[in-house]
Amino acid sequence: MKHFKAGNYISQGSYKSFQPSLINRQWELDSMEVLKLLSQADRELGRLDMYSNYIPNIELFISMHVLKEATQSSKIEGVQTKVDEAILDKEDIPLDKRDDWVEVQNYIKAMESAIIELEKLPFSSRLIRETHKVLLQGVRGEKKQPGEFRKSQNWIGGATINDALFIPPVHTSVPELVSDIEKFIHNEEIYFPELLKIALVHYQFETVHPFLDGNGRVGRLLIPLYLVNEGILKKPILYLSDFMENHRKLYYENLMNVREKNDINQWFKFFLVGIIETAKKGISTFDDILQLQKQNDIKIHSIGSRAANAQKITNYLYQKPVINAEKVSKVSGLSMPSSYKLIETMEKMEILKEVTGGQRGRMYVFEDYLKLFR
Repeated sequence: MKHFKAGNYISQGSYKSFQPSLINRQWELDSMEVLKLLSQADRELGRLDMYSNYIPNIELFISMHVLKEATQSSKIEGVQTKVDEAILDKEDIPLDKRDDWVEVQNYIKAMESAIIELEKLPFSSRLIRETHKVLLQGVRGEKKQPGEFRKSQNWIGGATINDALFIPPVHTSVPELVSDIEKFIHNEEIYFPELLKIALVHYQFETVHPFLDGNGRVGRLLIPLYLVNEGILKKPILYLSDFMENHRKLYYENLMNVREKNDINQWFKFFLVGIIETAKKGISTFDDILQLQKQNDIKIHSIGSRAANAQKITNYLYQKPVINAEKVSKVSGLSMPSSYKLIETMEKMEILKEVTGGQRGRMYVFEDYLKLFR
């Protein structure tokens, strides 16, 4: 991008903080590689969005996409909860893993509440702060000003500020820098391709690092929120954390190269490749879900009078692919003896698989569906 200057390092005595340039201005693209990738990313997103029109009951499947995003985005921050654990209830999680489990659940709550808030709030610093507040509620970062921009210096990497890998701008400039991001998002007088706009916003947000904790997760949440807010996607079905986790070293290197070398084009290329690969993977997953749904519908219709209750249970499993007899009874309205019979039938159909191996407290998973998100 022509004339791009990321910012300057400013001496703060014993260390230097990075002061980013404001981004709310007209930009001029000069890379054919970026434009080519942009065109491809737009096409793949269009294909992915088409699925939200043609998949019946797409809301059933979105929760698992969000859950996978929550585990991957949290994993980048060192949280070690797997998808198989994230679907369980808190009491089924070992005590030593519960803190990590709660962080993943908070990410899910933050995403869900932000999508709801978008219906009445603009994409804004207020929305970002409210999302951050949900994210840090009752977890390890709860004493780090949830929902408030930082009022002190933070740093990335290193045990102390003196050996940090990167030191964001001084806290006094955070309100102006976040306000600038907000103005850039809503500036209709500036033409800038939407995907590059959110790529630049994500970079700038991570550079400003406006919170004392949770910046990475909030920064990644902004991407699907923006795509939904701008009508690029009808539903929040594209999440980049899996791509960023799989290319974590490159992700951080590309962000640093913008700050150190003003190389915004390389960051754009990385971001757009992430959009392309993630959209393709999303399309493939939806194809697999439709295939699985078709196979299970055939199995369910073959069991006669129990088919309606088996369908109720399967629909529940698309949202949360783990269940026990009590939940089967509650979802279907059947007595406990009838629920056990239905479970037995669904095990024979290979829809359910028992995973505890015990006689009591048995848990069953929708294994073939869960595989698609591991």
